Amino acid sequence: MNPTGFKRPHSVLVLIHTPDAHVLLLHRRAPFDFWQSVTGSLEAGETPREAAAREVAEETGLRLASDALIDRRLANRFPIPDHWRHRYPPGVRHNTETVFSLCLPAPCDITLTPTEHDAAEWLPAAHALKRIWSWTNRDAVRLCLPHAG
Repeated sequence: MNPTGFKRPHSVLVLIHTPDAHVLLLHRRAPFDFWQSVTGSLEAGETPREAAAREVAEETGLRLASDALIDRRLANRFPIPDHWRHRYPPGVRHNTETVFSLCLPAPCDITLTPTEHDAAEWLPAAHALKRIWSWTNRDAVRLCLPHAG
């Protein structure tokens, strides 16, 4: 959260994958039951790259240099779902999401933040595409792993 108590309408999505096209998915806890990649809003004064590295560390326990992230040069703009709009300043209706990817040599164990996620799976990209809730997340898989399914 920012000093105002509201989230910034700018977030990051980090697709974590392996060279053989396995994708890490996190299961979002209730009340919003869905599978996703690492995501999160930028904090005050934070760049998208800094936010991406912070969110990877917070949501997976993986510590990495921010230059390990590949900026996919993609920014998605989408309406903020009604059930999340109260978290943003009054009148804010859209969010901009900057997409990064991180290629790890192989699937690895991660440490979840139990208040956000309750499960994690490494799936072949074709299976991940069927499970992912967000169209921007599915597009990120297709962008980063175009031959995976």
